[in-house]
Amino acid sequence: MARSNPTFTCTACGAAHSKWAGRCDSCGAWNSVVEEAPLSAGPKALGGKGRAIPLTDLATTGTPPPRAASGMDELDRVLGGGLVKGSAILVGGDPGIGKSTLLLQATAAFARNGLKCIYISGEEATAQVQMRAQRLGLADAQVALGAETNLRDILTTLDAERPDLAIIDSIQTMWLDTVDSAPGSVSQVRAAAHELVTFAKKRGVAVILVGHVTKEGQIAGPRVVEHMVDTVLYFEGERGHHFRILRAVKNRFGPAAEIGVFEMTGDGLAQVTNPSALFLSDRDRPAPGSAVFAGIEGTRPVLTEIQALVAPSPLGTPRRTVVGLDGGRLSTILAVLEARCAIPFAGLDVYLNVAGGMRVSEPAADLAVAAALLSAREDVAIPPDMVLFGEISLSGALRPVAQTENRLKEAMKLGFSQAVAPSRSKLAGLEGMALRQMPDLTAFVGEMFGAG
Repeated sequence: MARSNPTFTCTACGAAHSKWAGRCDSCGAWNSVVEEAPLSAGPKALGGKGRAIPLTDLATTGTPPPRAASGMDELDRVLGGGLVKGSAILVGGDPGIGKSTLLLQATAAFARNGLKCIYISGEEATAQVQMRAQRLGLADAQVALGAETNLRDILTTLDAERPDLAIIDSIQTMWLDTVDSAPGSVSQVRAAAHELVTFAKKRGVAVILVGHVTKEGQIAGPRVVEHMVDTVLYFEGERGHHFRILRAVKNRFGPAAEIGVFEMTGDGLAQVTNPSALFLSDRDRPAPGSAVFAGIEGTRPVLTEIQALVAPSPLGTPRRTVVGLDGGRLSTILAVLEARCAIPFAGLDVYLNVAGGMRVSEPAADLAVAAALLSAREDVAIPPDMVLFGEISLSGALRPVAQTENRLKEAMKLGFSQAVAPSRSKLAGLEGMALRQMPDLTAFVGEMFGAG
């Protein structure tokens, strides 16, 4: 038998290479190309004929898949309404952010609602998991615990127990004896995820996999794992803040980009049913450099405070520090302000922050960012009862954004009475809200700050 040639795979993007390289040509990551054990040649004969069912012969009742609710509204919202039988879910997050705490609380909640649950940890002993359960007040939860890394033994246990939900913490610690590589390698992670997802589909067991993340914030291992599973969730948060956000980036059974907000307390994670009020709880009086953005996260409107500080720079190259927003977007807005509105920021340090540890990626935040920057630069406070939203184009025009009415309704619930939005925004009449529509950034600067 001819000897198979070794293959090399990038651990960051999963791209295959014919030889080792210090830098991946596909994603540009350094020191991410590792040797992978070759696969066997496999059978040369044709397999048996499978059964193909015509689409018209399938039931077309239009009913959604049955779901099991946990009772944790924020978690059920992110999952699309509850846990789907036989689904595979991947949860990622930074070390120490609270992934194991969240999943232990979720497992206990599902168990209280009648689901048979098993929690298998490859990183901790059962005594350690039990100590965490006691600290969270879940010592009496009807959850089976296991500490194992051998995937063959885990699948045998799951097949014998037939639970409704299985938690695997984490996929990087699983070891499959048919793959000749170390746990956590590309081959092991891919093979273990494939076996667990296949088991979930065949046995109708919902499986939640915990995944480690890289320093860039992506789930470690091959990206093919994210394609295998039905749902990919990220548990986010800043260590200096007590807020945690569970964000869906992929969901075959519900809306993507949905978020659930939690607060880390001494007794575990507490749900935040009204995140807008929580993120704006410290706005007692108006201050320069502060603007409220009416955003949309998934299907829910969320109001967040964007803070800016502009100060003279003692350096030759001014600082541009951003927390919670894309730094490239800040550079674009500063360039538009200088080119279209003749407002320079040369020689000025710019610091931008989203209050509460929230991350904002929506382009509709452009107008609120520009307002916070101008307010800090001119030392003029924006009215405390005003919200802003709108996308800024490179020409300086303000582009309308989706769900304008939902944004304004959420603002009215929290006592805001003024709003600034782009012209041509689709909007029905709202009593009690004074809406000012702006065609471009120049008009906004002239009306709000008397310049431009």
